[in-house]
Amino acid sequence: MNRRSFITSTGTALLLAPVLIREALAAREQSLVVVAEGTDYPAITRKAIAALGGMKKFVKAGDVVVVKPNIGWDRSSELAANTHPLVVRTVVEECLAAGAKKVKVFDNTCNDSRRCYVNSGIEGALKGMKNVECKQIETERFRKVTLNGTFLKEWELYDEALSANVYINVPVAKHHGLSKLTLGLKNVMGIMGGNRGYIHRNLEVALADVNAHVKSHLTIIDATRILTAHGPQGGNIADVKVLNKVIASTDTVAADAFATTLFGLLPADIPVTVAAYKRGLGEMNLDKIRIVKA
Repeated sequence: MNRRSFITSTGTALLLAPVLIREALAAREQSLVVVAEGTDYPAITRKAIAALGGMKKFVKAGDVVVVKPNIGWDRSSELAANTHPLVVRTVVEECLAAGAKKVKVFDNTCNDSRRCYVNSGIEGALKGMKNVECKQIETERFRKVTLNGTFLKEWELYDEALSANVYINVPVAKHHGLSKLTLGLKNVMGIMGGNRGYIHRNLEVALADVNAHVKSHLTIIDATRILTAHGPQGGNIADVKVLNKVIASTDTVAADAFATTLFGLLPADIPVTVAAYKRGLGEMNLDKIRIVKA
């Protein structure tokens, strides 16, 4: 059984099983998920962030921040395969307003990276912004990292994600043919190098391994429109449902758990969510999550 060491107020080391870790975390602070709704996407993104205490709670003056959206597919924003460019731009603006020295936006795309960056609308939305870097992945910047995970003992991860002061996870909510849904936990694949096809042998455990190492300070899920079928690439507007929602939390598991309900599913239906919860990475039980409308 995997165990972790906790230090008590008296300095005594305790070895706690994962279930006890979750109970300890829950007792300390209930996970909060904020849901903002409206057709003004910059406004609802700001409202969601403000309801969590504002971006200055996460970003300090002089910080280098990574904003990690989904830019994986050569699709326009209407098709819900990528994070909406207005949501991405607003998150970046909030980081700069909080005092970030530099904001870096990138993704290890599945389709041709140049086309993905352009046709997603994200590159254009960030063009000309001072102290903002939106550039395609540079393969030489991946480095092998020891994970000591259950499935992945080591993997190549993107150096810029690892070295940033703040890592903000900004996925789009959508269907996925293998994992059922792709939300915040799965968005970490965009900082993974190597043969990503290999991790599909044990996808949920592999993603828990990486998320345990690279923890999002803030997760903002774009559910302005969701892809309900034929994901993750999509391509048919008939598969898109407009919801005009943005979801935010410091607990990626909790954010994913709530977002799952938008598809008529339960958190327990999504293996990636369950694996992360069992690892003690967050809360998936909706009755233990504080859900607030901004």
